[in-house]
This record gives sequence, C-alpha cells and structure tokens, in this order.
Amino acid sequence: MPLTACPTPEAAPPPAPDRQAPRPAPYAAGFTRGRPAAPPTHPSRLRRLAVPAGILAAVAGAFAYVGAVDPNEPGHYPVCPLLRLTGILCPGCGGLRSAHAFVTGDLGAAFSANAVATVGYFLFAALWALWLVRAWRGRPPRIGLAPAHWWALGAVLAVFTVVRNLPFGSALAP
Repeated sequence: MPLTACPTPEAAPPPAPDRQAPRPAPYAAGFTRGRPAAPPTHPSRLRRLAVPAGILAAVAGAFAYVGAVDPNEPGHYPVCPLLRLTGILCPGCGGLRSAHAFVTGDLGAAFSANAVATVGYFLFAALWALWLVRAWRGRPPRIGLAPAHWWALGAVLAVFTVVRNLPFGSALAP
C-alpha cells in the first residue's frame, strides 16, 4: 500500500477589509488597552453608608441578644473549650459576661469580667464612627496598621492571658 499525504483542510479566507473594526491607537487618550475607558462612578451616599450601617445593625443585634439572655445563668451559652479542657482562661473568657454588663450599663462589672473586651467595645465604637464619617464624605476607610501594631496587639493579649491565669492577676479573671 503506497503512502499518501493526508488531505489538508482549506484555510478560511481572510475577513473582508470593510468588516474589520478600526483599531484605536495604543494608549490613546480615552482608551485603555484598546477599550474605551469607563467614566468614573461615584456611588451614592446611601450606598456608601450601607455597609457601616449593616455592621452596626449586626453588632447591635448581637449585643441586644446578649443583653436579653444573661450569660451568668448556666445553659444558655457554650463553655469555653480551652477552659473546659485545660482550666486556663483564654483572652476571651468572660467576654459574654462583659458584654451583658456593658449592655445593662454596669461598666465596672463589664471591666472586671474582661478588661480587654471592654476596651475593645470602645475601640470598635471609635473605629466605626471614623468609618462612618469617611463613608459620608466619600473617602475609603483607610485604617491601616503596621505589622508592629499587630505584634503589639498580640503581645498585649498574650500578657493579659498569662497575667489573668496567675495568682496575683486574679483581679483580671472573670
């Protein structure tokens, strides 16, 4: 049997010159990579405030629930797994009792249940207010922390955890 060449498919004819779209000059004014640039959009003030308002609604709902259902009564909330397994208080232990006392207006009890959480409530309120003002003015919420700040926060939480588990730091235990 003789060897024969495989038939080649016929090449498609090139498009007609009148059907080709005109190409914009590269990097011409008003064009970005060959496409017209979209005009800048500025979301409405109501749209900019939607996310901060939603976050506030979620946090307020959580605080309202903790204010209505007392964590000092057993059976309403799960026990901290670290406390149950090891007997060590984590940095969040007492946070629900602190939130309940905060909602009911007893700042002393809130601070004694979990001092870091109580400070965190005020810090959240300040950062949320800053976010709301920036959204109102149409600016992005730029609250950037350097790595050193995150390390400092971690160190504060670690020291708080160690001190509240030592005998002389029993005032920080819930």
